[in-house]
Amino acid sequence: MNIFKTIAILGAFVLAQPALAQMAPGGGGDQVDQLAEAIGLTESQQSEVRAVIDDLGPQIEALQEQAEVVQAELRNQVGHDYDESAIRSGAARLGELTGEVTALSLLLQSKVQAVFTAEQRQELEVQAQRQREMQEQMMRQQFQQQQQQQGQPQQPDW
Repeated sequence: MNIFKTIAILGAFVLAQPALAQMAPGGGGDQVDQLAEAIGLTESQQSEVRAVIDDLGPQIEALQEQAEVVQAELRNQVGHDYDESAIRSGAARLGELTGEVTALSLLLQSKVQAVFTAEQRQELEVQAQRQREMQEQMMRQQFQQQQQQQGQPQQPDW
């Protein structure tokens, strides 16, 4: 299963990102294996991470599916013959679902992080910083390419 591609492969193994919250149920599979390799998780830690994912992952996924249904229902409310009460009710339900997904995602992330040693958390942070730097560099390059294509050689404001 996906749960946002297992939070973008654990947010590129990012400690501070909500990546862990979207780990796939059913054992976590490749993402847990990749995380284990990246920061040296023991077999016991891998089992603990998978247990957390197996516990909270299906709940998150079910709520996300419910939210998608509510979003579709809300889209169907748009029109000249709209029902304000139905729109407000659907929006409130969507807010509840989104809030619960957020809460469970943060709990999953926190429970997974609690499995790691201080050294493993530090390594995640180092990898996260590298990932952020690479993304920033890619964004700068894309910006420069766009400016060159438009004939406007300007520098970004970051």
